[in-house]
Amino acid sequence: MVNMTIFQYTFTFLVLWLFSNLFLHFLFKRQARPASHHHLHLPPSPPSLPVIGHLHYLTSVVFKGFHNVSAKYGPLLYLRLVTYPVVVVSSATAATEIFKTQDLNFAERIKSPFEDSFLFGSTTSFFNAPYGDYWKFMKKVAMTELLGAAQIKRLRHVRREELLRFLNKLWEKAKTNEVVDLSAEVLILSNNSTCRMVMSARCSGKDNEAERCRELVTDSFDLATKLAFAKLFGPFRKLILLAFRKELEEIPRKYDDLFEKVLQEHEERAKMDGGEREDKDLMDILLKIYNDENAEVKITRTQMKNFFLDVFTGGTSTTADGILWVMGELINHPDKFKKLRDEIDSAVGIDRLVDESDVQNLPYLQAVVKEAMRLHPPVPLFDRFCRSNCKIGGYDIPKGMTMVMNVYSVMRDPKVWEDPNEFKPERFLVSDKEQGRQGEAGRGLCDFVPFGGGRRQCPGTNLSMSITHASVAAMVQCFDWKVANTDGKANLEPRRGVTMSLANPLMCLPLLRLTAIGQ
Repeated sequence: MVNMTIFQYTFTFLVLWLFSNLFLHFLFKRQARPASHHHLHLPPSPPSLPVIGHLHYLTSVVFKGFHNVSAKYGPLLYLRLVTYPVVVVSSATAATEIFKTQDLNFAERIKSPFEDSFLFGSTTSFFNAPYGDYWKFMKKVAMTELLGAAQIKRLRHVRREELLRFLNKLWEKAKTNEVVDLSAEVLILSNNSTCRMVMSARCSGKDNEAERCRELVTDSFDLATKLAFAKLFGPFRKLILLAFRKELEEIPRKYDDLFEKVLQEHEERAKMDGGEREDKDLMDILLKIYNDENAEVKITRTQMKNFFLDVFTGGTSTTADGILWVMGELINHPDKFKKLRDEIDSAVGIDRLVDESDVQNLPYLQAVVKEAMRLHPPVPLFDRFCRSNCKIGGYDIPKGMTMVMNVYSVMRDPKVWEDPNEFKPERFLVSDKEQGRQGEAGRGLCDFVPFGGGRRQCPGTNLSMSITHASVAAMVQCFDWKVANTDGKANLEPRRGVTMSLANPLMCLPLLRLTAIGQ
């Protein structure tokens, strides 16, 4: 499939619009703000253009475009993206109001671009579900059983095995002095770990369930971007969707077929062992809840399938991206790299491989990961739906308004962070008072929110951090790294679009330093 960015679609359709300029002028001759908003004290709004509104302020990297316009016009802005009004939030103070003071009022996500289709539909997807009984039940199940501390600990051996496979592959490359596409290898590590924890299958690259699931997740992201783009064009949305009709039909069908097959295999296995297996994966656990007649909320088979899609889309690529950003920053800051390695050598030694259980004794490792996530949040933009009229920062926010939280800006807020664009892990080693902060989310100001905040904070945070900490520590402990380009620096430019991914693969030569891999 040819992947097109949101901007390619924008320019394509804008050219088509030029042929119907008179009609569009009549349709959009109203002011930037809807009539129902005229009496409200809305956040300030930058100068806009006819038809497209404020769309021209966005750059190829969307969160940077929002960041730049907010830096010029203010941390709380009212924008109209073609026909779609949004309020963009870019400061830690406003984020705190939304994630804490007004948390319940913003506990709703905007309606999925998939509407109520099987794939990501608002009534079937946990991620996009309305704030209600189903969402609250699944959040509780996720936090206590599926993604809780006990289950994460129970599956530690799976993550360890996949990490060893990953390190041994790097070791083989190092022996032959071969450059590694670290971006590709880290993604395989994340995919394999997630697939095995969810459905006891590995993404081997062959024609199996796990690999097909990985491909479908990628296709789903592409389709979601196109549908979100189409939503901006209001009355033209259905016309635009005709261009994606084949994908809208095929991707959900393929996904349904795939996970129905995997579910049936798990059900057959449960019948054979009575459902009492020691090494239960997430699918085994959710199947038990699905079959529980006394469950607080009776979930459907479609909802169960969509929960796993949420886990894949929210966990595989974002975790891999997070690991790559950490390694990229460490490679570009050799003094920080050495400081981290010295900590690992001191706490763990060189006779065995660092383990997840060692992380609690590695404060600088935790600081390095936090600082990389502050600069490069896994999900830079969060959306929230205003459930009732309220005020944020003294401005009126009407019911039904979409809030776009730019955590990329929030965690670079110059009023909170000293040298906000610099990679300084040491800032997380001192107290909040010493560094002039009011505290991380949950203890004061919501200034560190890489996984969101409030009721809708990502339930997979602990799992993602477990994989990230162990992977980064092992790569620093076992190898030296040389970037395969002329200046020896990792290119840390983000990819065009809305995700926090590297624009270019991280191509590195691993230099073997520790041979205790597997011990």
